[in-house]
Formats: sequence, C-alpha cells, structure tokens
Amino acid sequence: MARKKNYEDNDVIEKATELFWRNGYENTSMSLLESTMGINKFSIYSSFGSKQGVFLQSLRCYRNKLSPVVIKLKHSNNGRAAIKQYFYDCLATYTDAICSKGCLMSNTRTELSGHVNGETNAEILNEIDSFVQYQKQLFIDKLIFDGEDTISATKKANYLIIAKQAISGASKVHSLHEINDFIDITFSSI
Repeated sequence: MARKKNYEDNDVIEKATELFWRNGYENTSMSLLESTMGINKFSIYSSFGSKQGVFLQSLRCYRNKLSPVVIKLKHSNNGRAAIKQYFYDCLATYTDAICSKGCLMSNTRTELSGHVNGETNAEILNEIDSFVQYQKQLFIDKLIFDGEDTISATKKANYLIIAKQAISGASKVHSLHEINDFIDITFSSI
C-alpha cells in the first residue's frame, strides 16, 4: 500500500522555486531542498525524480508567476509601448521588498551556459530557451504591429531579449531609478 503524501506538490515547489531563485541551480543542494521544502529526499525523488525534476517544476512555477504579464503583453494592441510596459512589469517580479533576485531564467541561463553538465543542463537550458523564443516572438509581433518589417522587427527583438537579460542582472545591483533610465533609453533607440 502506497503512503499518502503529507504535502502538496505546488506548495513545496513554491518553496523550492524561491530557493533556486535565491541560490542558483548549482548552489542548491539536496539537503537545502529537503530543509526548505520540508520533505525528505525519498519524497523529493518519489514526487519529482531528481534535483533536476524539482528545478524543471520550479521553472514552470516561475513561468506561472510571469503568466499575467506575458498574457498582458500578448493581448495588448500598443506595440512598442506594450513591450516597454512588459519590461517594467517583469522588473517588478525581479525585485521585492526583501531583495532583488533578477530573473530566475536569466540567472540560470547565465549560470549554466558556461559549463556543460550533460543532459541535465541541456534539458534545463532548452526549457528556458523555449520561453525566451516565445517572448522574442511576442516582441516581433508587437513591432510588426507598429509597422516594422519582419527583418527589422527580428533584429530589434534580438536586441530587446538581450536588454531584458541585462535588466535582470542590473536589478540585483542598480537602483530602480537607474534601471528605469536604461529602459527609457532602450525604447527611445528602437
């Protein structure tokens, strides 16, 4: 007879997401996951398969946190202005009253891109890259809506993806005033 779980997967994944967001993938050990999630290793492996499984669920949890701002961008008819607002909306999720953690996906992409760890990193990076490509396509669509041709819209979307990643890193060390200036200048140049 299988044991009944004494926890909700969503609750423990929320806790794991915050831990990964604060510490990064590589610096989060199984023992830290155990203590933060409030469940033992056996339960972690039983429910999620591995540390990577927990992290992939954490990425999905993070995407769910961003979902309202992504949907707002997707359904907006304001072109560049909608993308600029998206930057501000994302910035609000990167920072909170406790600390500025940047974007979980940008942080992880930076952390894992520099070294290859077999299929583990590849699967995680593929998950992140699929979200980045989705955002990029939304940017292209909004720029085309504003009258850009496809080639120009694609180049500008590439620029904006990199700018968004820069904002993620900058949010950990610069003031909101400085980052707002960066966003303003970014959008005045495209």
